[in-house]
Amino acid sequence: MSINPKSPECPGTRREFLWQSGAGFTGLALSAMLEADGFFGHPAQASEIAINSLANIPIPKKAKSCIFLFMFGGPSQVDLFDYKPELQKRDGQTIDNEFRRNTKTKAVLQASRRKFAQHGQSGQWCSDAFPNIALHMDKLAVIKSLYSDSFAHGSAVLQMNTGRILQGHPSIGAWMSHGMGSMNNNLPTHVIMLDPRGGPTTGAPNWSNGYMPATHQGTILRTNGPPILNLEPGQGMTHSMQRQQLQFINRLNAEHIKSRPEFSELQARIASYELAFNLQSAAPEALDISKESKKTQEMYGLNDKKGEHPISLGPAPFGRQCLTARRLVERGVRFIQIYSGGGGAGGQNTWDGHHGIEENLAIHAPEVDKPIAALLTDLEQRGLLDETLVVWGGEFGRMPVSETFNTGGKPGGRDHNPKGFTYWMAGAGVKGGVSYGETDDFGQDAVVNRHHLRDLHATILHLMGLDHRKLTYFYGGLENKLTGVQEAEVIHGLIA
Repeated sequence: MSINPKSPECPGTRREFLWQSGAGFTGLALSAMLEADGFFGHPAQASEIAINSLANIPIPKKAKSCIFLFMFGGPSQVDLFDYKPELQKRDGQTIDNEFRRNTKTKAVLQASRRKFAQHGQSGQWCSDAFPNIALHMDKLAVIKSLYSDSFAHGSAVLQMNTGRILQGHPSIGAWMSHGMGSMNNNLPTHVIMLDPRGGPTTGAPNWSNGYMPATHQGTILRTNGPPILNLEPGQGMTHSMQRQQLQFINRLNAEHIKSRPEFSELQARIASYELAFNLQSAAPEALDISKESKKTQEMYGLNDKKGEHPISLGPAPFGRQCLTARRLVERGVRFIQIYSGGGGAGGQNTWDGHHGIEENLAIHAPEVDKPIAALLTDLEQRGLLDETLVVWGGEFGRMPVSETFNTGGKPGGRDHNPKGFTYWMAGAGVKGGVSYGETDDFGQDAVVNRHHLRDLHATILHLMGLDHRKLTYFYGGLENKLTGVQEAEVIHGLIA
């Protein structure tokens, strides 16, 4: 038996039917949240507004949160984790080097000036640039055979964060927010912390919601002043007055939504109002690291001095961010990304070591080494490492040759290398103490168990309990995925 869409028996179009069928369930969820918070208002607010339809979905894996440590500028794998004896032996010899896509030139091999050693029961290699992280090598799954598509910072950072080299697509944090929902409706699901020296090339699109509802975009926690701007109510506005004002606005918006169920922007705006209101009480407590013990603060390097280099920040800023990340994970924030290195690429303010790799490492490695080691220790001691995925890496790696192309002939630096670079992961579901894949004898090209970064994305999603093939969002006539239209595979060699 068929029903005429225009007959009285039919609720309307199929789109309206689906909207009306689903809204009741999300309305019940919101009603419960509002009642629990003690500010239940007009029925329209609870029954007609869907703040987070994916909240409290059971997650099939242990991982509940992800902390992504992003070394903006491109850390040098051959000076940190990818030890190459052949490169050390052939220091100063000339080879053909592809310094940009399909553009080759003669270049001189440059051995690492770092001292490498094997650590832990696994015997994984780590250089003396990271003496504290080296103590945790048995926790890390290190993949040394990643490759990506772009030699340029802007598009490479975008691809690592969104799966695409062009702007406009959701970031990995937005995908997790979309796929996993919220564990704490008083805090953002997706948080970004930038280097005090500035943000990365291409800026906000790296933590954008793209074509998803705005509720999934990243919330930036500032390094100076109030962590989140405009949280305090206006002068003379009490908490009760603000709640009444918000209830009135939401009632008007709910009426507006009735005739426009397909527009997500208004729903996202309502959700942002609610989140901002809840943040006024939740954020100050969550971000107050002064409540941590002196021993914990010292472990993260919060009292350490700046380095000797003029632009060195020392470990304190990144340490505060790592400690804040641990506090946010404890309170149910899904995805936290912390940037090391900031401002315009090309200088020593990022991990972009064109003008001297040793100088670059001397600035940035001490800024993150102690805080990252402390984060891994702290998470483990609190029983959080089993349910928190920690990811480390940048937009690409560095070349094994001495760069002169961008330095006016000055040797000692390393150029960009998307053809073979290193990432590591630790925590929930990760097989610790594993070195996976290989680059060639010089550390330039991934040659054994090569994996495009889309496979890294698929693996991260898998460890978070998400299937990269099924986690989709319909837009522009396509079921979009973080991993794109090309086939991706989970890197099972990294998974316990």
